[in-house]
Amino acid sequence: MYIVAVDLGAESGRVVLGHYDNGKLDLEVTHRFKNTSVALSGRLYWDAPNLFYNILTGLRLAVQKCGENKILSVGIDTWGVDFAVLDSRGQMIYLPIHYRDSYTDGISEEIAGIIGEKQLFNRTGLAVWPFNTINQLYALKKEKSMAFYSGKTLLFTPDLFNYWLCGVKANEKSIASTSQCLDISGDSFADDLLEDLGLRSSLFAEIVNTGTVLGNISAEIKREIGVDYNIKVIATACHDTAAAVVATPFDDPRNSAFLSCGTWSLIGIEREEPILSEQARLANFTHERGIDDTYRILKNVMGLWIVQQAKISFERRGFDFSYEELSKMATQGKMFKSIIDPNDLRFYAPDDMIDAVMSYCGDTGQDIPKTPEDIMCTILMSLACAYRAAIENIEDMTNSKIESLHIIGGGSQNEILCQWTANLLDRKVTAGPVEGTAAGNILVQMKSLGIVKDTAELREIVKRSSDIIEYKKNGELDKGYKKFKKVLSS
Repeated sequence: MYIVAVDLGAESGRVVLGHYDNGKLDLEVTHRFKNTSVALSGRLYWDAPNLFYNILTGLRLAVQKCGENKILSVGIDTWGVDFAVLDSRGQMIYLPIHYRDSYTDGISEEIAGIIGEKQLFNRTGLAVWPFNTINQLYALKKEKSMAFYSGKTLLFTPDLFNYWLCGVKANEKSIASTSQCLDISGDSFADDLLEDLGLRSSLFAEIVNTGTVLGNISAEIKREIGVDYNIKVIATACHDTAAAVVATPFDDPRNSAFLSCGTWSLIGIEREEPILSEQARLANFTHERGIDDTYRILKNVMGLWIVQQAKISFERRGFDFSYEELSKMATQGKMFKSIIDPNDLRFYAPDDMIDAVMSYCGDTGQDIPKTPEDIMCTILMSLACAYRAAIENIEDMTNSKIESLHIIGGGSQNEILCQWTANLLDRKVTAGPVEGTAAGNILVQMKSLGIVKDTAELREIVKRSSDIIEYKKNGELDKGYKKFKKVLSS
C-alpha cells in the first residue's frame, strides 16, 4: 500500500512516497525542493503558493511512481507558529510571515506586562519566544492590520495546504499547540486569555485531533496530479516535531529522551501529563501536543540553523564548504577555545552568523575563534553542551534518570555532533531514522486508516525499517561542558 507524506522544513521541502509491505516501511523522495522565503515591502514571507505548486509536483510524480497502484492518503507537516488568514469566501488575504521577521520584536514583553509570563505558561504550557503565534497576532492588532480585523479564518501553515487540497478548514491539534493560544488541555483555545489581549478567538478554525481524516482531494487536485480515484487528506501530526517523535524508536519512553535535530534542535520527553512547575518554566521548557494526546515536553535549541547560516557567511567570504566539510573541520579546531549559548537571541536572525559567533565570544571574555576550524568547533561543541544541559534539566524536573537519547532527523547524519553528544552524556545515544519526520507523518496516517493498531506498533515498524546507529562514549569532553556552564552563568 502507498501513502504520501509532505514534509516542509524551514530550508527545504520534500514529498515522500511510503510503501508498506510485510511489516516494513520503505520511503522514496519523489520531489525535493528549496523553501525560499521572500522579502516584500520590508517583511519576510513564506512563499506559500510556490510551496503548494511543489506539493502538487511531488504528488504528480508519486502518482507516476505508483503506476496502477493507488495512493491511499496524503498528510502534510511543517514548522510551527506561522499562519495564513482567509476571508469569508475562503480566499487567502494574509500570506504567512516568516517567524524570523522582526515585526514581533518587543511584543513578548508587552504581553508579559498584561498577562504575566507565569500565568501565560500555566495556561498554555509554552515557553516565551518572540515568534509565537500569540505575538504575531498581537503585532497585527497593534498595526491595525485588515487581515486581523476583517479576516474570517486563521489556518496554520499545514492547515492551509490541507484546505487547498480538500477544502476543509481545521486547526490540527499538534500544530495549534505551538501557538501559545491553545489551552494546556489542548481541547480549546484560551479564549479569556486572548480576550484580555484584545485578540479574536473566533479567528481560529475548529480544532481536530491528530490523525483526523479531513476528506478527499478535490476534483481540481485530481486533475492536477492525474488521478481518477479518491485520495484521503489526513491531518497527520502536522507539526514536524510531533511527526518526528512518532518515528522515534524509544526502548522505553519513560526513561528515554528524543532530539529532533534539524534547523531547530528540539530535545525533550513524551509524557501523558504536563509539567507546569516553576522549574520547568524558568528552564524555558515548552509543551506541545503529540499522538494519542501526549505532551512533548521539550526545549528549543537554536540548532543547525547556526551551521546553515555559518555556511552562508563562509560563502560570502569566498569559501564554498559542504556541510560534511564543515563538520570535519570542527574536529581540527582548538577544543574548548571558546563556547557560545546557542539560544542567545543574537543567533536568531543575525546579518552574519560568523560575526555573531565572534562577537559573543568577545563579549563574554573568551578567545575569539577566527579560523573556519575553530568557528565550527565552537558551534558544534556548544550544541552538544546545550543538549547535555537540557537532559540535566529534564532529570531535575522529573526526578528520574534518562537512560538513552534518540537523535532523529537530518542532524542524525552529523557524526561529529552525535559522537560529541554521546561523549558528553555518557549514556546510550542512537541516531536515526534520517527521514524520521516523513516516516512519522506516514505512520500516523497508517494508524488513522486502521492499518496498525497503536503507537507501540508504529515504533516497532520504525525499528524494522530503519538503519539505527548507536554511539558510545569514546572521549572526555567535561572540560568543555564546565566552560559552557561557566559562560552561561556569567
